[in-house]
Amino acid sequence: MNFRSMKKLAAKGKMSRRDFVQLAIAAGVTAVAAETMFVKAVLAEPKKGGRFRMAVGSGATTDTLDPATFPDTFGGVWGWASLRSSLTEVNNDGTISGDLAETFEASDGAKKWVFNLRKGVEFHNGKSLTADDVVASINHHRGEESKSAAKSLLTTVTDVKTDGADKVIITLSAGNADFPYVASDYHIPIMPSADGKVDWQSGVGTGPYSMVKYEPGVLGEGKRNPNYHRETYFDEIEVRTIIDVAARMNALASGDVDFIDRVDLKTSARMEAGGNAKLAEVAGFAHYVAPMITTMAPFDNKDVRLALKYAIDREEIVKKVLLGHGTAGNDNPIAPGVPFSHDPANKHVFDPEKVKFHLKKAGLTELTVDLSASDAAFAGAVDTAQLMKDSAAKCGININVVREADDAYLDAVWMKKPWCLSYWSGRPVADLMFTTAYATGAAWNEGFWSNAKFDELLAAARSELDQTKRATMYAEMQDIVNDDSGTMVLMFYNYVNAHASTMGRPDVIAPNWDVDGLKITQRWWFA
Repeated sequence: MNFRSMKKLAAKGKMSRRDFVQLAIAAGVTAVAAETMFVKAVLAEPKKGGRFRMAVGSGATTDTLDPATFPDTFGGVWGWASLRSSLTEVNNDGTISGDLAETFEASDGAKKWVFNLRKGVEFHNGKSLTADDVVASINHHRGEESKSAAKSLLTTVTDVKTDGADKVIITLSAGNADFPYVASDYHIPIMPSADGKVDWQSGVGTGPYSMVKYEPGVLGEGKRNPNYHRETYFDEIEVRTIIDVAARMNALASGDVDFIDRVDLKTSARMEAGGNAKLAEVAGFAHYVAPMITTMAPFDNKDVRLALKYAIDREEIVKKVLLGHGTAGNDNPIAPGVPFSHDPANKHVFDPEKVKFHLKKAGLTELTVDLSASDAAFAGAVDTAQLMKDSAAKCGININVVREADDAYLDAVWMKKPWCLSYWSGRPVADLMFTTAYATGAAWNEGFWSNAKFDELLAAARSELDQTKRATMYAEMQDIVNDDSGTMVLMFYNYVNAHASTMGRPDVIAPNWDVDGLKITQRWWFA
């Protein structure tokens, strides 16, 4: 019997560990190698069943089930990917495909998009999915009074209408070759509707799990949706909020949960060495940032912003906080690997002379600023702030690190305090990142930054179908953000999560969002 046959039998539970190891040893393989081969074969075969428990370092008591308000991983993995579905989805390799839309196509220079819905899809309450639900779900984000994080993504939508029960036609004011990526955003799931209004309060969706229990800032519990249009593996799921990274690590080590995000990099190797846990590391588009609110002094002065950008030793932060699990940023949020990524000519590396130059241009001989930090922003944020303080001090800048409470960080600090630390999961295409966080008036423009030239280029590039011209426009936008915006992109970090060694996972983990594109509850399994 060859190894391929042995692995198939082991994966299907038709060969015991003992028999596998004995046959492998007889074939000249060491006992240790045989054990490793057996475990890999078993984990590689998806199996159904079990209660999956995960803990994430996000979530707050102020959260709701309204997808327009989802700010973090908890909202994405629970309220979107577990309970609901979108028209499209980003695959593990970064390509786009249909989800609730079986097919989609563009016409009129990508100004008109037609989405053909899957037939037979039902919501958890038994209601059949119709085109009316899609129209209402998109319009949920478009009203004048909307505070949705997705509102800026849909500003070019001029009309959303049905063409029968299974077809939706979306018309844009200008072409957008990336609109299917917009439709995949985790703020825009499809919800049941009545009289043009969606029901977001109940949590009813078409997702792989229906809601059993939800306590904002605490947990969400779900059970398998037997009518889900794709195959999933867990019978039940439990998504918990555990903000403190040490507590998350302990929960996995003690067996209270099966998966945690954002591990403590200082102790992760030791935890994995114990044999009961494994790390899952992905180099994606995620980045840690230090946004300065550009409408507040002194950050309303471009030269102050530039002085601070040159005052930070990012390589030191990558070395001491990420422990090498990432790369230094250059105040450009578009990660290498994203289409049209560009490396700006201005390199914001630690440079005391340039700090002095820009402070002088700002009319200053010294500068004292507050920097709000909490490990709720990201694991190691407080250490990062201290390193920023130490670095800036060498340039004559005094950074006063204000340690903020973990449980209220997103509500009381982010986009409220003049300078803080934050994180982004990135986006699979440049337009989504820029439209969400850098366009004038965007709901999550955390620096409240506005640049007319940038906005003009963003609109033009979105509708430009010539790829060479498009690349030139996106390169110029990245140069403008690097030079002018208030968002300091400190570093791109790898997603480093951990899970019980008994878990199986896809060969390729999606890099577009954390926790396998936020879809871990429908893509992973127990061995």
